[in-house]
Amino acid sequence: MRIVTWNVNGIRAAIRKGIDRFFDEIDADVWMLQEVRCLPEQLPKDWTLPDGYEWIMHPAQKKGYSGVATISRIGMKEVSRGMNSQLDPNDSEGRILVTEHEGITLVNTYLPSGSAKIERQFYKEGWMDEWRDFVRPLLSSKEPVILAGDLNIAHTEDDIWNPRGNAKTSGFLPQEREWLSELLAEGWSDLFRESVGEGEKIYSWWSNRGQARVKDRGWRIDYLLGNAAATNRLEGCRIERRGGLEVSDHAPVILDLQ
Repeated sequence: MRIVTWNVNGIRAAIRKGIDRFFDEIDADVWMLQEVRCLPEQLPKDWTLPDGYEWIMHPAQKKGYSGVATISRIGMKEVSRGMNSQLDPNDSEGRILVTEHEGITLVNTYLPSGSAKIERQFYKEGWMDEWRDFVRPLLSSKEPVILAGDLNIAHTEDDIWNPRGNAKTSGFLPQEREWLSELLAEGWSDLFRESVGEGEKIYSWWSNRGQARVKDRGWRIDYLLGNAAATNRLEGCRIERRGGLEVSDHAPVILDLQ
């Protein structure tokens, strides 16, 4: 079974840039997309999903902003949207979509960014605490559970090209990194690190400034985290940089399960 998470930086732009080719080439069973930035009625009239796929979109209420979508060619059931957050009770920013696929639970997540202003950083950290409480009961499931998406945090120095220079930057703040460490300490596994090991600097996002792509000055902020049942079925996890950056400033992260 192949599962992909990908921040597409706008699904309409991704369609124009040829995302359909990657549906064919990567040949995944499930795609979890973040930052779709589109209402269903805003999609191109002449575009449809590849044969055999269906999808559930959970857009933000604000047009052109945030939103997630899950695409599947195996049985998919919607479980919930949002997390009954005190910060955003109706998940108006379209950040969480939970689905089930033949016994596997997927939590498609687009964690807020705190880079715009300090108020958003406070919002992000409050949201992080609520989300950790939201996913904690799923950890003990006997069936595989995968938390997937753009978490807007680089965890360790292996996950960022310039750790010293970004030590005070949102996304690599000490409290954000500690939060992710605590999440893993509770029992979630970083399936990419489980697959490739420590010490490998492989990134999933690159700024559009300063020739970051050419110089490979990136961050790994897109994750697939699994409970014990999911980790036991791990075959491999990789970041597909080749070609993926034609579509987005993020690369797709590809997970293979037994």
